[in-house]
Amino acid sequence: MPVIETPGTEEVHPDVALVERAKGGDQAAFEQLVRQYDRPIFRTAMHITQNREDAEDITQDVFLKAYNKLDQFQGNSKFSTWLTRIAVNESLMRLRKRKTSRTVSMDQQMETEEGSIPRDFADWSPNPEENFSQAELKDLLDRTIAGLPPGFRTVFTLRDIQNLSTEETAEALGLSVPAVKSRLLRARLQLRERLSRHLKKKETEVSRP
Repeated sequence: MPVIETPGTEEVHPDVALVERAKGGDQAAFEQLVRQYDRPIFRTAMHITQNREDAEDITQDVFLKAYNKLDQFQGNSKFSTWLTRIAVNESLMRLRKRKTSRTVSMDQQMETEEGSIPRDFADWSPNPEENFSQAELKDLLDRTIAGLPPGFRTVFTLRDIQNLSTEETAEALGLSVPAVKSRLLRARLQLRERLSRHLKKKETEVSRP
């Protein structure tokens, strides 16, 4: 989204005006913010929870909380980053309520020693598109992302799917930039390892007479 530039002043994000109007009781301004960000927030919740109904509920909860806490938004970060942080918190709370053993706290320290990162990877197929349709690849990628531990999946979702910057991802999750980089690296490595394994398995099945 473009920013408004005024000579001699800092750039001002268009959301700032909408938020200020919403704080003043302008319902239409807040509804515009909802229209702008409901899909990205839904996708974030969906990738974290892996459940459509939960993601829909979380999206509604996010905007309800945002509306009730608009006065707490000081403009120190982008409004979208502020919304994303609420969405991440709501999604992780939903996972904890499920009492899923795979849930990883975003506050938990992740090891960064070389031994904690997968070292051996199956090679990528040179041209996987030759053996798989785009639909098959997308389905495989979605399922592989879903298999990542929630802590890694959340960072991967914000950084590589939602295209937030490393700094924005760190701010949304309440993590340091190095922690985000470490988790993102490990998420990508795990993703590559799992995708490579699935691709080779599928290729073997396809090549059988």
